[in-house]
Amino acid sequence: MKDPAVSIVSLFPAATEIAWALSAGGRLVGRSHECDWPPETLSAPALTTPRLDPTASSREIHAAVQQAREQAAGALFSLDVDRLAALRPEVVLTQATCGVCAISRDEVDLAVQRSGHSVRVVSLSASSLSGLWSDIITVGEAVNMLPRARELVSRLQSRCDSIACRVATLSRAGATRWRVAMIEWLDPPMAAGHWTPELVRTAGGDDCLGREGEHSHWIDWGTVAAADPDVVILSPCGFTLDRTLREAATPDVRRVLAPLRATREGRLWAVDGHHLLNRPGPRLVDSLEVIATVLHPGMFDFPAARRFACPVAL
Repeated sequence: MKDPAVSIVSLFPAATEIAWALSAGGRLVGRSHECDWPPETLSAPALTTPRLDPTASSREIHAAVQQAREQAAGALFSLDVDRLAALRPEVVLTQATCGVCAISRDEVDLAVQRSGHSVRVVSLSASSLSGLWSDIITVGEAVNMLPRARELVSRLQSRCDSIACRVATLSRAGATRWRVAMIEWLDPPMAAGHWTPELVRTAGGDDCLGREGEHSHWIDWGTVAAADPDVVILSPCGFTLDRTLREAATPDVRRVLAPLRATREGRLWAVDGHHLLNRPGPRLVDSLEVIATVLHPGMFDFPAARRFACPVAL
């Protein structure tokens, strides 16, 4: 009889967090270089490396990605095929949502073929909370932990429902429903899409730039100014809170943020995109709790908000 405890390589941070939330993290034999949560993940070897400088500014990273695409320079990440073959995982977790944020499904399929080892490749593609629930079930089924996956989805949904119920109570009491701009990249700016507008709506706000379930899209700061949002939340993809605050203070970015009404009225915020908003894993619910805390100060106070968010003073 086959051992139900399958070995796992995860090449997508959100998938890694799902595995740990299912108590399957101990089966992780390999990971991507971006998989860093929970900290125990770092004990597994990293099988990918970036081909761009991840410490560069958002403008420099954007330019490097554009150049790579224009020159057909290939993938933005490299995968150690030999090491993948040596680890002989039974399941490889990857993604099919973004070719910039993590290694693509096509690249993983090619690497698995080259390794000569039979392995199940599981690709996640959430673009909404319901998509996240589906991804959790998919991972649970792949690692033989389906009942635990269903329990996890139920717990996460309950937390979301609790926020929605409290927001509805606040709305009936006359609470302001803020218009919110969620900025997923700074230079040039990008309006956050996918699950982010849904999180804003559930937290009691209206996303004035993003579209639920659709890809994030490039904008300009004139568009942000014209939308005149009540609240602006900066959460560049892959940027920690400290890094976001540093870039917001650079002359080029500060120049476009300072005139916004939200900035002048003290409602410019930074949220850790690396750990929260940009990862479609269980901590998207933490992200919802953070947004609720930002939009309703004094009404919500979640631990994640104290750790991963703060107002931006320019």
